[in-house]
Amino acid sequence: MVRLPTTDTIGFPGRRVLDRLFAHGQRTTRPLLGRHILVTGASSGIGRATALALADEGATVLLLARRADELDVVAAQIRATGGRAHPYPCDITDPRSVAQTVETILTGHDHVDMLVNNAGRSIRRSLYHSTDRLHDFERTMAVNYFGAVSLTLALLPHMRARGSGHIVNISTASVPARTPRFAAYVASKAALEGFADVAAGETLADGITFTTVRMPLVRTPMIAPTEEYTDARVATPEQAAALIVRALVDRPRLIDVPIGTLAEFGNLLIPRIADRMRSRLYRASGDSTAARGSDPTADGARNTPAPPRCATGPTVLPAPEPLRRLSRWIPGVHW
Repeated sequence: MVRLPTTDTIGFPGRRVLDRLFAHGQRTTRPLLGRHILVTGASSGIGRATALALADEGATVLLLARRADELDVVAAQIRATGGRAHPYPCDITDPRSVAQTVETILTGHDHVDMLVNNAGRSIRRSLYHSTDRLHDFERTMAVNYFGAVSLTLALLPHMRARGSGHIVNISTASVPARTPRFAAYVASKAALEGFADVAAGETLADGITFTTVRMPLVRTPMIAPTEEYTDARVATPEQAAALIVRALVDRPRLIDVPIGTLAEFGNLLIPRIADRMRSRLYRASGDSTAARGSDPTADGARNTPAPPRCATGPTVLPAPEPLRRLSRWIPGVHW
C-alpha cells in the first residue's frame, strides 16, 4: 500500500488534501499486484520513489535508466524488502537501445502491463541566453519527447496484441502556466501531451489508455542548479510517486494541480492578462549562475538580479476546501 506522507510540504493545507490529491485515500485492495510496470528514469528522484511505491503495491518493477550501478542499488533496495525489481540499463534517446531493451524485457517477462514515461531533462534559461544554444532545445526534446515516444511506440504492438495496456506520461504544471525561462522544457512536455491526446483516441478501442500527470515542482536533482529553488517549499519525490500510483490505479486522462488548471482557464478566458502576468514574473526573476554562463552579470536585453530565497512561500497555489469541492463538478479535472 502507498504510505501517505505525514507532513504537508507541497503547499496544500491539511492531511485530508494529501489523502485526496496524492493517494486517493487508503485502499483495501491491491490493483497493481502482479502487474509488470516499466518505469524510466528509475535510478533517482521521482522514478526511484515510484519504483519503491510500486514494489510496495506488489508490482514487478522493470527499472530503466542510463546508470547501471544506480539501478542496481534501487533494485537491491526493493528486493531487500521482499519486492520484485529488474534493472535494465537503457539510453532512451537511442532507438536501437530502446528496441534491444524492450525485446530483452519481453523475452524475460513475457509482457509489460504499464509504462511510466518519467525520465526527463529540464533547462531553465531565458531566450536571450539561448539564441546560440539550439542544442538546449534538441537535447531536451530528445529525452522528454522522443525518448518517451520511442518507448511507447516499441510497446504499442505488444499491448495491442494483448488487448490491454496503460501508459502514464509525466508532464508539468508549467505546460499551462507557460513558466518563463523554461521554453525548452515546457515545449518538450507540451509535445508529449499532444502526442498522448492523439494516441489515446487511436488506441482506446484496443484497450490501451493514457494518463498525463502534470507534476508540481518536486525536490529532485533536476532542480538543484536553480538557486532560488534551494529553500522553496516543494513536493517530495514520495508525494509525486503517490500521484503516479493513483494514475496507474484510477487511469484518468489527466491529473493536474490547482495552479495548472487555473492557468489553463486563464489562457483560454483572459489570454492578454495571462501574458502580462508571465511578463511580470519574468522581470521579477533572474537567470541562474549556470544559465548566465561566462558572463554572470548579463541577462540579455535586461540585467535582472535573482530574487532572494524564500523559505516559507509555497510554489503551488493553495486549494481551499470550497474550491476543491467545486473542481469535482468540472469534467476532466482531477486534483
